Amino acid sequence: MTVFAAGAVCWRIVDDKVRVLVIHRTAHRDVSLPKGKVDPGETLPQTAVREIAEETGLAVHLGVPLGVTNYTMPNGREKVVHYWAAEVTEDAVNRSTFLPNGEVAALEWLPIKRALAALTYERDAEILERFRMLVEQGITRTFGIIALRHAKATPPYQYPGPDADRPLTERGLGEAKSIVPTLLAFGPERLHTSTAKRCRQTIEPLSKRLGVSAKPTDAVSQDAWESGFSEVREFVGKRVRKRVTSVVCSHGPVLPDIVREVALATGTAPAATISRAGDLPVAGFSVLHLSADLPGSGIIAIETHVPG
Repeated sequence: MTVFAAGAVCWRIVDDKVRVLVIHRTAHRDVSLPKGKVDPGETLPQTAVREIAEETGLAVHLGVPLGVTNYTMPNGREKVVHYWAAEVTEDAVNRSTFLPNGEVAALEWLPIKRALAALTYERDAEILERFRMLVEQGITRTFGIIALRHAKATPPYQYPGPDADRPLTERGLGEAKSIVPTLLAFGPERLHTSTAKRCRQTIEPLSKRLGVSAKPTDAVSQDAWESGFSEVREFVGKRVRKRVTSVVCSHGPVLPDIVREVALATGTAPAATISRAGDLPVAGFSVLHLSADLPGSGIIAIETHVPG
């Protein structure tokens, strides 16, 4: 059986230079990037954030995905590890609870070149090389626009009232709760939702968990979109200018337009991955990663997550 794991290239700025974190593992006597195995019921982003906290004492949010490594462990099982970039704030460093232990003997912040030389495994170095490419392009600091489709709603033929008032089903209410931990891994700070009840109900558990109110808007509602009066372009333009990770909960027909407008606002060349990012199942979401320093440099990466 394949073992799945997740981790990150944790980075911070020290004296105006990028430093990355490597860990010295006690039992393995090696130097590696922080990572760990998926616990039952977890998603990969959840695992990455949890494992970094457990191994390093650092609370992080995920940025750009950096790829996957695949190798055979000594016991013959295959191991697949997903990695992200994760900026570490000074506050997170100051709050770190790390002490040397039976798993990790020491943490070390190194310049990228020295870290590449220090890493024991070539597969870790390949991930770090991908991060170095972002640094060289000046797009290290990122934020996300998270396009979220509402959870399972009562079908129109079973609801006699206005379409905008259709509520979530019991399954939908469960989906809305289940996606919260994965969304939190990306550190959303602003929440926006269609005025439709099914969207407001979908984002409510995340809003309560964050303690942040979700702002309803007709700009991304299905009623406005179908009538030709939606203001998706203006809405998306504001989100890009804010440069803050935001969740936008909307509808199946509207989400492709939202993704398309993010691409246009950031000068992203048309690609099949962009159109697919808006084609989401209920309670599915796509994270569009954008540069905080060079927002006109296009969508850096797109990742899509769907309920298990």
